[in-house]
Amino acid sequence: MKFSGVGGQAVMEGVMMRNKDYYAVAVRKPDKEIEVKVSEYEGIIKNKRIRKIPVLRGMIAFVESLYLGMSTLMYSASFFEDEEESKESNSRESITKNDSLKESNSQGIMIAGTVIVSILLAVGLFFVLPYFISIFFEKFIKSNFFVVFLEGITRLVIFILYISLISFTPDIKRVYMYHGAEHKCINCIEHGHKLTVENVRKSSKHHKRCGTSFLILVMMISIVFFMFIQFDSHIVKLLVRLICVPLIAGVSYEFIQLAGKNDNKFIDLVSAPGLWMQRITTKEPDDDMIEVGIASVEAVFDWSKWQKEQRIYDL
Repeated sequence: MKFSGVGGQAVMEGVMMRNKDYYAVAVRKPDKEIEVKVSEYEGIIKNKRIRKIPVLRGMIAFVESLYLGMSTLMYSASFFEDEEESKESNSRESITKNDSLKESNSQGIMIAGTVIVSILLAVGLFFVLPYFISIFFEKFIKSNFFVVFLEGITRLVIFILYISLISFTPDIKRVYMYHGAEHKCINCIEHGHKLTVENVRKSSKHHKRCGTSFLILVMMISIVFFMFIQFDSHIVKLLVRLICVPLIAGVSYEFIQLAGKNDNKFIDLVSAPGLWMQRITTKEPDDDMIEVGIASVEAVFDWSKWQKEQRIYDL
């Protein structure tokens, strides 16, 4: 398997694929047609030297993926608004440049606000709550290291329960199916197969560079980090934990990139928990979903040319 550098995520009834500074969102509209939108996204920091600094680049990529993921998710959701709202939108005959600019700025602010709220909720649920639960353990356990370990296990349990519970909702289940389509498309081209529905269908729905694997790594690495955070004050200990979250995300990013470019026993061991979690966060897609995934890939990536350059194409 070769590293293509292409990544993406599932959106509502669609798939987003990103290749360097360009990304495409392919959505299966209510009329069953596939809408594909290609856009450029240079990121929050354009300096290439900064973007190559290990760990820091992971912190930047984490924030960018949240913003881009939220914006593409909102874009895909716009195709499924109430009929009355759609009619009102389509009935507009013209719009001034100033109005368009205001709408664009408002949308950017709304997306940024949503990302901030999402981060706060995630940190509260997966870091603050487990920490306060671990304080209860301190009454019975003298070893600080073991308390931190129990805190990490609690964090993992909460995460697994959360992911499992939301998987039962119909909308999330379909998102997980599109997530599977995204992985299958990337696996198909990285294993040297032509990007066809039949080949994608046969490909694995698990991938080492998945966001699920990234989150699992964040939680595993946090256990090691937090074992060395020892203060008498619970408030100081919690604050230092929160400050370390971006750093942990940066370190986890480096592991994910390493896993995507290498195959050995160590990488397989590190990747195993994330691949196991993908049994929940990815589902087998149908052929219509696979077609959407293919459309998204082909809009930003010349997979045939890349395979020939890598000499991994089907003969």
